[in-house]
Amino acid sequence: MIILKDSIMYFLTFKPYVMLPVIIFILAMVFRIKISVAIKSSLSIGIGFIGIFIIFDYFIKIVNPVVQALIIRAGLHFNVLDVGWPPLASMAWSFQLAPILILIFMAVNLLMLVLKLTKTVDIDIWNYWHFIFIAALVFISTGNYFLAILASVTACIIVIKIADWSAPMVHKLSGMEGISIPTLTSIAYFPIAILGDKLIDKIPILNKIDANPEKLQKKLGIIAEPMFLGFIVGIGLGIGGGYNIKQVSDLAFGFAAVIYILPKMCGIVGTSLLPISEGMKNFISTHFKEMGETYIGLDVAVILGLPSVVVTAIFLIPVALLLAFTLPGISFIPLGDLTSIMGTIALVCVATRGNVIRSFIIGIPIIIASLYTASSMAPLYTKLAHSVNYQIPDYTGTFTSFLDGGNIFRVWIVKLFSGNIYALLLLPVVIVILFMTRKLSK
Repeated sequence: MIILKDSIMYFLTFKPYVMLPVIIFILAMVFRIKISVAIKSSLSIGIGFIGIFIIFDYFIKIVNPVVQALIIRAGLHFNVLDVGWPPLASMAWSFQLAPILILIFMAVNLLMLVLKLTKTVDIDIWNYWHFIFIAALVFISTGNYFLAILASVTACIIVIKIADWSAPMVHKLSGMEGISIPTLTSIAYFPIAILGDKLIDKIPILNKIDANPEKLQKKLGIIAEPMFLGFIVGIGLGIGGGYNIKQVSDLAFGFAAVIYILPKMCGIVGTSLLPISEGMKNFISTHFKEMGETYIGLDVAVILGLPSVVVTAIFLIPVALLLAFTLPGISFIPLGDLTSIMGTIALVCVATRGNVIRSFIIGIPIIIASLYTASSMAPLYTKLAHSVNYQIPDYTGTFTSFLDGGNIFRVWIVKLFSGNIYALLLLPVVIVILFMTRKLSK
């Protein structure tokens, strides 16, 4: 058991762009795909993910300084630090039940496949940390291992089911066939988005606007070009941060570059997945005809390059800052997790079929809810860090995470299994939302 635990934890120390190609190659061998094709696809997927992470890291590098400049110019001070998602993931992997929970999640997914309760084969093991984090929070709140495991398994099942329902729409918008996105922090907002999209259908004038970046570009030309929009937002943020002409220019071109290059990297991943997806479908149709259609569950990063996702996120970044500055009761500035808006909004864009205006409108209440939820959960996150002996470098105060820490679905699950009466009262509402999501996504 100790050897198995050490082996799993060692494998999880690998970077996602190494871990995923290894898993993809193993699957390719299982599906009897030609070894040369398997090697090429696996390497290309890893390279594509490296490209995505390089661009994303660059984006963080240019955004953080201008946010800091905006905070200084506004003369604001908050008593909670936004540390982003990495510390939350580290705390999750430090939880004593982490290795056991990984095996449980795999077994649950396999059982669901056998019983035809899902079509998703969730190979994105790295993102199991989202479920483990739930278990850790429930345990620190209740001291009950059984409730902790039950809460994380419940979240796992719900996420996999929503990934199933959203998969056809992911394919339609991205062109990537045979994949689903069981990333909790993204898929959790698909139900809200699909209901919001149907509500917007009832609003005159607004329901007639087809704000898909590709279609807008054809009608409006350079004005609707995603990289041009990024350039303009970069100029606005630079001026707001008090940058000089050179700094504003650097920031504007940086935003434009991110919007232009990121889709190229995601395109590499999508193209590389095609042989694996086809091989899986052929293998299952030959040997397990009763299973029907299946999806490979992947990290949300594979669709972050969609123009609608990037453009919506770029527009929501200044809005998130403005809301944090002005809303009462917010205890932090969304600095560490700000750029993760891309991941949070990705499945919202899928639900709206790439309509930037609809995604932007739906994104605003999600941002507001995340700000308040992350503020309220800061003491519990800090308490968990102390319990697993995790220390934020050069910081000893209270901390939170804007989007991962403010994810309303995860916090609801934690509160529900911790015995919170308000979370319990919301249970019928959540069940109705999930039922409507299944119905509307068909």
